[in-house]
Amino acid sequence: MKTEMLAMILAGGQGTRLGKLTKNIAKPAVPFGGRYRIIDFTLSNCVNSGIKNVGVVTQYQPLALNSHIGNGASWGLDGISTGVTILQPYSNSEGGKWFEGTAHAIYQNIAYIDEMDPQYVLILSGDHIYKMDYEDMLEQHKENDASLTVAVLEVPMKDASRFGIMNTDKNDRIIEFDEKPAEPKSNLASMGIYIFDWSRLRNMLLSNYTKDGEMVDFGKHVIPSYLESGDNVFAYRFSGYWKDVGTIDSLWEANMEFIDPAMELDIRDKGWQVFSKNPIAPPHFITETGAARDSLVMDGCYVAGEIDHSILSENVQVKEGSTIKDSVVMPGAVIGKNVKLNRVIVGENAVIGDDAEIDGSEEIAVVGYSEVIGVTIDEN
Repeated sequence: MKTEMLAMILAGGQGTRLGKLTKNIAKPAVPFGGRYRIIDFTLSNCVNSGIKNVGVVTQYQPLALNSHIGNGASWGLDGISTGVTILQPYSNSEGGKWFEGTAHAIYQNIAYIDEMDPQYVLILSGDHIYKMDYEDMLEQHKENDASLTVAVLEVPMKDASRFGIMNTDKNDRIIEFDEKPAEPKSNLASMGIYIFDWSRLRNMLLSNYTKDGEMVDFGKHVIPSYLESGDNVFAYRFSGYWKDVGTIDSLWEANMEFIDPAMELDIRDKGWQVFSKNPIAPPHFITETGAARDSLVMDGCYVAGEIDHSILSENVQVKEGSTIKDSVVMPGAVIGKNVKLNRVIVGENAVIGDDAEIDGSEEIAVVGYSEVIGVTIDEN
């Protein structure tokens, strides 16, 4: 099956920095923005960029992610010449082996990639919120006759030491790569998005794993090896909204930005839609005692309390007398009577009992996936 560019989404991360929110699900499956899961943005970018075949590499707690992606129909990836394939660790004649890093995950799936027979492979992360046309990046890759193109984003110089930094010449050819440098020479941060010529990457991975097997990570091993070999390696400059939502603070911030009327990430753009698998639910219902201001309330919600600048995902219940401010409530959560939430992320299917007060004004508070706070819930 010949394809010009195959996308490989690395979605196997545990997301330990999200704590209780990823105890039972992989980070890319964490709900976002009321209607979506984090991986929806990367998958939608692929579809909107004309990429017809996508491999999703999973590992940690993949059940919810696998169920969400399904056969790819929600993204139009279920046709005769299109498809999405879930790729999990497996056993062979040499025994089973977990994916040890980003490059190793690709190495372990060489057979799948060879079957798709791409000229180019696009490597993506499944845990970022952004809109990006990968076709533009591919065109620049071709124009530069590059072996590897790395998407980069200008970050504040004071934050540059937190990223892999690309140092380039005047033509944006990458001449040096520094992983989280103490004294960065530039502010061009790697976004973890790469386009490789597949034949070159394939040969490098096979050769290395035959010898010593140390080509584990793209940032730490593959990019430096390409630079040492004198390959044409170029930076692709991205400008626009991009958010790594790998921490509680960044996840909360991104959700709050999502309901800001001035939000740079416009999901209402009909030329570039963000798709998702959404459950069938009745319209939301706000009672006489309920109110919602500057908030996003999804289908299936029952609101008898007051919601202020918050997001309620589908099928959330908020009982009478409760107030929710600057918070994110994920699908299926139940909030009892007279509950006060301020700057809280409430995980999927969590239950918060009557009269509870959770204040995250100093540090964002988190109620975990299916966690129960208190025991009293009035069913009326």
